[in-house]
Amino acid sequence: MTGIRFGSVSLDSDDPARLADFWANLLGGAVAFSGDDFVAVKLANLWLTAVRVGNYVAPSWPSDEVAKQIHLDLAVDDLESATATAIGFGATQPDHQPGDGSYVVMLDPAGHPFCLTTQIPED
Repeated sequence: MTGIRFGSVSLDSDDPARLADFWANLLGGAVAFSGDDFVAVKLANLWLTAVRVGNYVAPSWPSDEVAKQIHLDLAVDDLESATATAIGFGATQPDHQPGDGSYVVMLDPAGHPFCLTTQIPED
């Protein structure tokens, strides 16, 4: 045991409250701290934070004109249902969908790509 554990993931944004609300809703977390420039979401085993960045530019995925900055993979049981849920909370589904259909690429409200996938084992 190293005494080191994973603590949080921070996402850049021009609207931290909107981004944090999206992730809290999608992942069943709760906003535990909210300020103008920083919002923290408490999840089961992780903190996810949204941080205001001046002159924020959203990723331009799938082009690499503006780098994607981060990519999250979310394990799901049903791609169709999870996609509809994510869209209901404010995600968008880009037209470009690479791969073999075992995952769906989505964009969060700040433009960060994330995937919904049935290919991550539970244990």
